[in-house]
Amino acid sequence: MKNTVAVEDIKLVDLKAQYQGIQEEILSTIKEVIEEGTFILGRRVREFEAGFARFCNSPFAIGVASGTDALVLALKALEIGQGDEVITAPNTAAPTAEAISLARARVVFADIHPETFNIDPKEVKKKITRKTRAIISVHLYGQPAEMDELKDIARTHGLKLIEDAAQAHGAEYKGKRVGTLGEVACFSFFPSKNLGAYGDGGAVVTSDEKIAERVRMLRDHGRKEKYLHEIEGHNSRLDTLQAAILSVKLKYLENWNERRRQHAHYYDKLLAPIKGVTTPKVAQGLRHVYHLYVIKVEDRDLLRSELKEEGIETGIHYPHPLHLQPAFSYLGLGKGFFPRAEEAASKILSLPIYPEMTQEQIRRIVEAIKLNVK
Repeated sequence: MKNTVAVEDIKLVDLKAQYQGIQEEILSTIKEVIEEGTFILGRRVREFEAGFARFCNSPFAIGVASGTDALVLALKALEIGQGDEVITAPNTAAPTAEAISLARARVVFADIHPETFNIDPKEVKKKITRKTRAIISVHLYGQPAEMDELKDIARTHGLKLIEDAAQAHGAEYKGKRVGTLGEVACFSFFPSKNLGAYGDGGAVVTSDEKIAERVRMLRDHGRKEKYLHEIEGHNSRLDTLQAAILSVKLKYLENWNERRRQHAHYYDKLLAPIKGVTTPKVAQGLRHVYHLYVIKVEDRDLLRSELKEEGIETGIHYPHPLHLQPAFSYLGLGKGFFPRAEEAASKILSLPIYPEMTQEQIRRIVEAIKLNVK
């Protein structure tokens, strides 16, 4: 039932609240870029790339037009394409699998761990064939995948290990930053990400200089210098305005991530006594950055409807596993192929989380859940 007391709605993500805290810096930076008159690549992009590489503890970061392009160009830089198979999870956003197809390789799904929701290395092993060339490990919701086991599998079978770190800026696996755990890592700067632009953007991070150089060429029509095209490439350059905005935001990212963790821990504490609610399981030795705070409840859709009545916005990430999406029907995979991913999709619910939230808002959300979980 709708709360009769007039209270402000709680958004799943509040980008305006973040902007209000850095408004002067953002507007000043945009003004400087426009006055400089350099809008494609240039100093601002190089500065952001260097700063983000340092943040990831990696030698190279290459800015590209989107997180999707980061995955496509990474696969192409690794020379993965026609006739190759790439294994990933079915409970990720569509671009993860879409990128595999755009690189002309074949998507292969492996089921997930039932508690962390990340890809299960044991399931990955079952999917390896003589055509398998790579594994894309998705660090879902901001928690790193089980990288030691995945690296062992990749090493044993001669596979490339690619990190989809679109939701995991600043996350750590046993003391190491995501972006340094495979041959290459791919980030998205979609506005709602922990580090978000004011439009699309992405980056490829790697410690391999040859891969870095190839991605630079691929993003800029296959060239190292103007009008000399060494390979066929793309137009996938990180916009200079977005790079400048991201440089401003990067200074605050550690603090924003810490606030997200504090909010998540407060959620954990308040939700713990409520029967029927499963809070996020964080594997030992991992630093989760809580791009999303995802609980499990039996009657998820009813709870979501009740929370909406209370002015609380929620999300489902993601309601339909990719093997059940029409776009991937050509794979011939129906219901029951990946039971863990399917079970999770029917029960997961993303609660509001962003750095500027207050404990009062979290208490209000938890109280509403307590009243409506059956």
